[in-house]
Amino acid sequence: MFSRLREDIASIIERDPAARNAWEVLTCYPGLHAIILHRAAGWCWRHQLKWFGRFIAYLTRILTGIEIHPGATIGRRVFIDHGFGVVIGETADVGDDCTIYQGVTLGGTSLSKGAKRHPTLGAGVIIGAGAQVLGGFTVGAAAKIGSNAVVVKEVPPGATAVGNPARIVLKQTHTAQENAARLFAAYGVSPDGDDPLSKALHGLIDNAAAQELQISKILAALKCAGIGCETMAGLDKFDPASLNRMVE
Repeated sequence: MFSRLREDIASIIERDPAARNAWEVLTCYPGLHAIILHRAAGWCWRHQLKWFGRFIAYLTRILTGIEIHPGATIGRRVFIDHGFGVVIGETADVGDDCTIYQGVTLGGTSLSKGAKRHPTLGAGVIIGAGAQVLGGFTVGAAAKIGSNAVVVKEVPPGATAVGNPARIVLKQTHTAQENAARLFAAYGVSPDGDDPLSKALHGLIDNAAAQELQISKILAALKCAGIGCETMAGLDKFDPASLNRMVE
């Protein structure tokens, strides 16, 4: 028990720059308190002391603002940062080294008792503040869920999910330096931005700018050949740089 507690404290100090020392983490971090009390509630639940398990979970919610069903499975070194408003359902499975911020719900969309109703998080998943992960699917290892995203379908390992409903950005190849920067992304926010809609719009704008340049060269060649071509009014007002800034 004490070895796991030391692990938990060390992982919090590693991931939270505001954590100054082990004593402060042990006494002032409600996420850690919720995890410790959940282990007691889970023991009661697994040994058919279900009312005691639910009662410990109820007290935990009062003390920490974090609600974890005693039937949920929580891995090692899980960090619930700030934590107020976090809800983790009965059949949820949270893998090792996951980070969950305040206001997150790992919820279920099925009313079938005994079924897998809540999500499974692979190792190293980061879920940003206010995100809702709803359903009995899997969020792959090292995936990131952006703040306030609403995820209702499986997320591949290493991918990022952002928006409502969540859009999935598949993992791309990065240099060693970029991988080090992406190893832990606070609140699920990547350094280079991962909104797929924004990236698609940037691509379309750049493509339109390239076509505009190509058309200008064709018109210039036609003019040199003595072939007149009427220019439509307003074409000179196309400004890809300003459009790119609008969708950043």
